[in-house]
Amino acid sequence: MTHDCSIPVIAEGIYPFDARGIAKRFRHAAIFGALDALQAGETMRFCNDHDPLPLLSQITNHFGSHVRISYVSRSPGEIVIAFLVTG
Repeated sequence: MTHDCSIPVIAEGIYPFDARGIAKRFRHAAIFGALDALQAGETMRFCNDHDPLPLLSQITNHFGSHVRISYVSRSPGEIVIAFLVTG
């Protein structure tokens, strides 16, 4: 199974979000907006060109246990992370 972000995820409740095409100055606002739009049980499959450690810390601080973060892939130039909204 490939985790290439250029291939849309076809699954109920999983929504792809490719940050590589968003201007850097808008990325964090767009990501937080997308997470706010998800309902419990839904997942945002996030793709980026680097490991966004400061962003992950901000998401943890903002959402706490309401968003579960797990890496899907850590390939060079393509980091894929699943953000599951738990409630």
